[in-house]
Amino acid sequence: RLTAALADRYRIERELGMGGMATVYLAHDLKHDRLVAVKVLKPELAAVLGAERFVVEIKTTASMSHPHILPLFDSGAADGFLFYVMPYIEGETLRSKLDRETQLGIDESVRIAREVLDALEYAHGRGVIHRDIKPENILMQGGRPMIADFGIALAVSAAAGGRMTETGLSLGTPHYMSPEQATAEKEITGRADIYSLASVLYEMLTGEPPHMGNSAQQIIMKIITEPAAAVTKFRKSVPANVAAAVAKALEKLPADRFASAREFGEALGNPTFTTTGTAGAAGAAAGAVAGRTRALHWAVGAGAGVLATAAAFTLLRSAPPAPDVVRFELTFPEAVRLDAQSDEDVSFAISPDGKRIVFATRDSLGALSTLHIREIGQLTSTPLPGTEQAIAPFFSPDGLWVGFATDDDQLKKVPIGGGPPITLAKDVQGTVASGSWGDDGSIIYTSRGFRVSRISGTGGAPEVLDSLGQLLWPFVLPGSRAILFESCTTGCGTPDLVLFDVVTKEIEVLVPGAARGWYLPSGQLLYATQDGAIFAVPFDAASGELRGTAAPVLDDVRNGWLNGFRFVVSPSGAMMYLRGTQTSGSQLVAVDRAGRGTVVLPMLADWGAPRWSPTRDRIVATKTVGDASQVMIYDTGSQTLSQLTSEGRNQRPSWSPDGSRVAFYTERDGTYDLHWMPADRSMPSERVVEGEDTFNGSATSWSRDGNWILFDGFATGNRSGNEDMFAVGTGSDRKRITLLQTPANEQSGVVSPDGRWLAYTSDEGG
Repeated sequence: RLTAALADRYRIERELGMGGMATVYLAHDLKHDRLVAVKVLKPELAAVLGAERFVVEIKTTASMSHPHILPLFDSGAADGFLFYVMPYIEGETLRSKLDRETQLGIDESVRIAREVLDALEYAHGRGVIHRDIKPENILMQGGRPMIADFGIALAVSAAAGGRMTETGLSLGTPHYMSPEQATAEKEITGRADIYSLASVLYEMLTGEPPHMGNSAQQIIMKIITEPAAAVTKFRKSVPANVAAAVAKALEKLPADRFASAREFGEALGNPTFTTTGTAGAAGAAAGAVAGRTRALHWAVGAGAGVLATAAAFTLLRSAPPAPDVVRFELTFPEAVRLDAQSDEDVSFAISPDGKRIVFATRDSLGALSTLHIREIGQLTSTPLPGTEQAIAPFFSPDGLWVGFATDDDQLKKVPIGGGPPITLAKDVQGTVASGSWGDDGSIIYTSRGFRVSRISGTGGAPEVLDSLGQLLWPFVLPGSRAILFESCTTGCGTPDLVLFDVVTKEIEVLVPGAARGWYLPSGQLLYATQDGAIFAVPFDAASGELRGTAAPVLDDVRNGWLNGFRFVVSPSGAMMYLRGTQTSGSQLVAVDRAGRGTVVLPMLADWGAPRWSPTRDRIVATKTVGDASQVMIYDTGSQTLSQLTSEGRNQRPSWSPDGSRVAFYTERDGTYDLHWMPADRSMPSERVVEGEDTFNGSATSWSRDGNWILFDGFATGNRSGNEDMFAVGTGSDRKRITLLQTPANEQSGVVSPDGRWLAYTSDEGG
């Protein structure tokens, strides 16, 4: 379709690569008889952009002419595609150079940075800010840097009309974002480019950017809150003036950085340049963080996390202009332990005024005990009689009652001042016991079969609001007309935060990829992302519309089954959460032949089946959360973890010999199939073998020429319980052959390096 749309101007030759916003193709410019690079915006991005406005905004770039800026040849829209055209450079990106060399020479690094700064000074003087300076956007031609995509980020942002966050899209690469970009400031100046280039120079000198993390949210939090370590900590040979210039360019406050790209370049070339000292710089950074936090007026603040038997409580008075943030941990005696073991419900709640908590407990043997209530200012708690085997507590709007579920699937309420509990319903979904008490007196809860039900807080017959079984973790908004839910499909691999209209039964997606929403009267919507980060975004509860850009609040909240994140929020702005750091699980460890182990990925999780890529720079493994397991890829060079699959249960991944694809066994919608998928996620997964032909079959290895995928499973019609070894061709015909078939079980076949032998496991000997 793209080839046809551009056929009158360009002949598409092949795909060159894919970035965060666009796919790049090598093409032949028919009119000028030359090779060009055609960048086509991703469909999901083009869908929210107006073609006319995008073309208008991008014209700014076409007028620039500088030896270190890659010019823009053409741009436009064709058959729904938004594209722009640049010269094809036969060289490499700075990213490729860094991936190969890790660190560059000091003189070379400074030269590259100063030449890029010269281009930035030229552009900034014409009012154009790049907004996305990173190694991927710096092309190296004969050792000379050229900035690509100049002004593209600005064009996309302007054309999107500020709707980037609402559509789940983002601009910029987290490692090189300035603090003002990370906190979504409206006014971005040229000093943001200065910060980004300083981050690139930092990586050229030390081998990695100033801030690293396992997720984009963690990196952003560090950019906002942590000062960058001095480059001389990692490379003592860096001259003092270069280290001082980098430190100044990486200041949190834009006003503390260089006023222009020219000044930064001059400091890099001036051996006498210095700053007032690292101590003063650190103090300025800390002050900048505090000032930025106050300016955001978040309804909650980041707090200390807890381990399995402790909880953290964060309190923030939301009155502007400078709210106080109080952070502290709550510990519990052995006799009254907080139930932090449950994987299926949130075992604590905060009263609406934020002055007391209620929590489920476990006895010394680990069995569920009773609900306890505790004033924040007290060290002891009081049991609530009649609440044995209670789970998932929640407060009434007036704070006088506590609703809860029981281990035998009942919904009850109990007065906090004492008195017997009252049974409201007997059909609670025990595996996901969650409830929310609306201001109209009704309670929304999850009933058996994951249906959404409503019942009066005084009792009566429950009413089923939704029977699809895909809405979890309700939060009733003011007025009780609308409810926040997590929309969860099979395995909950890709949740969405949605708005459910009680009257019309209509469902609207608010935040794609988000889960577990809460609303605060201050006008903030809080939600979790799948890596345990919490964000806050301005939200109009009356219209159900997002009103601004999301800001990070926490990045370390524990997750449970079906994205049941362990955090609760009260209307007062108090927040209680369990820290996401796991105390159990496994790490990815590389072990040599002498038995010496080196931790490759320290993150604790339920990891399975790790496999090195052929080039040994990536690891594919499965990560299981609850009943869903996804295929993950860890890049050991950039230390980034990405998710390959997004639905169902996926197991036993294996690399193709060239590292471009991953094959894996998947269970989706009750079927068991063999799939494969490009490792760069450029295309969705494709079924290679259908489950009915190889029941429970799973990929184990590839032939060395990449022409066959080995898998174990059952032959057609065989349900004896004994698995055999098969292979399927990777060509279009998907030819299948039987490798090994005996009365015993043969599994986990792996091809030898020379391609002649098959090693496998068997229960033939018992």
